[in-house]
Amino acid sequence: MDDPGFEIECEIPGVVRVHKSGRVVRLNGTETVPPSPSGDPANGVASKDVVLDPAANISARLYLPAATAAEPGKKLPVVVFFHGGAFMIYTAASPLYHKYAASLAAAVPAVVVSVDYRLAPEHPVLAAYEDAFAALKAVVSSCRPDGAEPWLAGHGDASRVVLAGDSAGANMAHRTAVRLRKERIEGYGDKVSGIALLHSYFWGKEPVGGELTDAAIRGGLDQVWHVACGGKLGLDHPYINPAASPEELSQLGCDRVLVATAEHCWFVERSRAYAAGLKACGWGGELRFYETKGDGHVYFLLKPDCDNAAKELTVVADFVRRC
Repeated sequence: MDDPGFEIECEIPGVVRVHKSGRVVRLNGTETVPPSPSGDPANGVASKDVVLDPAANISARLYLPAATAAEPGKKLPVVVFFHGGAFMIYTAASPLYHKYAASLAAAVPAVVVSVDYRLAPEHPVLAAYEDAFAALKAVVSSCRPDGAEPWLAGHGDASRVVLAGDSAGANMAHRTAVRLRKERIEGYGDKVSGIALLHSYFWGKEPVGGELTDAAIRGGLDQVWHVACGGKLGLDHPYINPAASPEELSQLGCDRVLVATAEHCWFVERSRAYAAGLKACGWGGELRFYETKGDGHVYFLLKPDCDNAAKELTVVADFVRRC
């Protein structure tokens, strides 16, 4: 046990263990399931794994509703989805996210692009943000008639793109919309149709609203961001605390926002503050706020067949259809 490779630098329970040697052990989110090219038995949605941008090494799992596959030329909204997991665990092939993405594709119906991105702590969060923006650029390019990806070229409507994600993925969807307004995509523009932020992972140094104040619990949540960003970004950096940069909120690169959260979500007060901030900052788009009573953080992934999960899926699907 004198081998320094066994010495632990830090551990986030249920997420990662980081050794002083640099070795990272993921404690959750490593199970994967294959795609269903012939259609998911539960909903008929076909799925496949693709490389969207070989140069940037951007891969994703695509989902296409069954009825659409039989209708050449039928255009659908495109959901670019970023999975959660504290920026450190899970992939597009994780069972939780495979089931959710297929269910969302069927419910809208939409083409869903569930993006894989580089994970912290090996790749601090800036890498995830870079991959998210590269994925958006690859998706809108692929939606052109001569696009390289057949499902997107044949069925993706580039005028109806929604960025979505849960937890850390919602954070990424927000940051991608902020960046899009600053760095328009040539031939596309500086706005997507909407963003759907599900149980967003936002945080900050000081409690807001009725947020928990227990020092030990806050310290544990503080550590998640510290590890994810490599200790280089503070708790009130706009990447984790959008309230620190209201001017960015006012210039959000979309016309519609869905903020969904749950009463007992760790970050519920942050979602409430985000919605209030959007209203106050002068952003001129349409906001929908939805809060599930009696449930906790990303319950809809953990209990996908419960009544509340079905209701929230309907809210998300309705939002995408309206975009």
